[in-house]
Formats: sequence, structure tokens, C-alpha cells
Amino acid sequence: MTIVFIGIDLAKNVFQRHGVDAEGDAVLKKRVRREGLLSELTNIPACRIGVEACTGAFW
Repeated sequence: MTIVFIGIDLAKNVFQRHGVDAEGDAVLKKRVRREGLLSELTNIPACRIGVEACTGAFW
């Protein structure tokens, strides 16, 4: 399982992560609370990250 891209949907308190491999197959689907996001990301090898956020995420 080699994650090459992670998409993160930002919200106020809970973020949804979706990681795919080189073939585009989903290899990671996980919800994480705001305070745990950085520690979760440090356990994943370097990859490209895309962020989507609704207007409430910046409140």
C-alpha cells in the first residue's frame, strides 16, 4: 500500500481523508478529529496532498 495522493476535506472539527495509490485505487478512508490530523499525517510517507474546504472550515 503506497499512498501517492491524499485528499482532505476540511470541516470545523472532523476531517475526512481519502488516499489513493498510483493506479487510483482507494487505500485509505478515514475520519480524524482536528487535533489528531498532524500526528496522523506524520505516520504516512511523503505524498501529494489536496485540500477541499467549505466556508465553515475557516470559521
